[in-house]
Amino acid sequence: QVQLVESGGGLVQAGGSLRLSCAASGRTFSNYAMGWFRQFPGKERDFVAAISRGGAFTNYADSVKGRFTISRDNAVNTVYLQMNSLKPEDTAVYYCAAAPSLHTETLGYDYWGQGTQVTVSS
Repeated sequence: QVQLVESGGGLVQAGGSLRLSCAASGRTFSNYAMGWFRQFPGKERDFVAAISRGGAFTNYADSVKGRFTISRDNAVNTVYLQMNSLKPEDTAVYYCAAAPSLHTETLGYDYWGQGTQVTVSS
């Protein structure tokens, strides 16, 4: 089992920045690729970004490329999502997830956090 706890969400004005963190515990963190997803009200979860187990490879949704950066620190079992130039349409609940390998689909992920709300005001 891997337990994931997100933090760092909140309310920010358009154009601002937030950094989300996801702390992992349980099995060896470096054995898992990590992803961030977001969910809009009444919608399914959408892929945002993912990072490979060692951090060498990343993947981003087109909607966040150039604005969001995923990173990880295996020494402290944490994955981050730096979000810059935020837009009102980024408002969603953000989830981190763990997978055996880098995936962009929710089905590829075995473990999920509880989510953190990000609200961007215009």
